[in-house]
Amino acid sequence: METLDQILQAAKATSWLERFSVLCGIIQVLLSKNNKVSNYLFGILGIISGMYIYFGAKLYADIALNMYYLIMSVYGWWYWKTNKEAKEQPITRCNAKEWGIVLAIVVVGFFILSLSLTHFTDSDVPVWDAWVSSTAWAGMWLLARRKIENWILLNISNALAIPLLIHKELYLFAALTLFLFTVAIFGFFKWKSIMKEQNTI
Repeated sequence: METLDQILQAAKATSWLERFSVLCGIIQVLLSKNNKVSNYLFGILGIISGMYIYFGAKLYADIALNMYYLIMSVYGWWYWKTNKEAKEQPITRCNAKEWGIVLAIVVVGFFILSLSLTHFTDSDVPVWDAWVSSTAWAGMWLLARRKIENWILLNISNALAIPLLIHKELYLFAALTLFLFTVAIFGFFKWKSIMKEQNTI
């Protein structure tokens, strides 16, 4: 009950920009669940506004993560909108080569982030933060490539991000991440259904 009260109090104290960022995040994941390319527009708006909030809070590692999100969102939007092959690309599963890329993103990203956070920042949770970020990086790459496993990687990140955000007393963002975790579960099954429809055409 105390944690719930803290979340409610935090929600009341948030700025309009933080609420806008959270709203964009909610819209983005709902559109992504339904395989809509417009998810990237709201994702970009939410990321940019979120970076401004993190800057004010001096959360520089989170800014770096959001810069990656921004790059991958722009790439994903371009990939879906301008590439004829991408427009027609169905949702698929990862092959062995793509799993290798995912593993590389997670492992290399984890070591770079954990070492950077340990030696160049005052982070009190460098390993935890690095793991959340590196798995999210891999999930974003899979989302851009329209791979169904993106939901799995993103939810590994979300599951660890929720207690991390609570630890940092970012309760509104923790509530958003819990929502994203739930939607991602439905997103996985929605994409699985789309894949079955593709196979019957």
